[in-house]
Amino acid sequence: MLPLQLIDSFLLNYNIGQALLFVFILTTVGALPLKSQRIIGINTIVFGLIFILTPVSLAKPHYLFLGIVLLVAGPLLYVTARR
Repeated sequence: MLPLQLIDSFLLNYNIGQALLFVFILTTVGALPLKSQRIIGINTIVFGLIFILTPVSLAKPHYLFLGIVLLVAGPLLYVTARR
């Protein structure tokens, strides 16, 4: 378990959009060994919603556009997945 001071000192240098982007990349890379396009699609949809619902006062506006792109790409990944 990491001490809270270490996490806090790390997050002070970044805004919430950058932290969410890091978590999105981390979860996507973590889901790659499962070789499931549906899980990647669901992950993309969820993070698209998170990026859209994040207030602009906490993150820069370009993360809103990233959320829109993820919300378009996520369902495409999910629908084109094989069973």
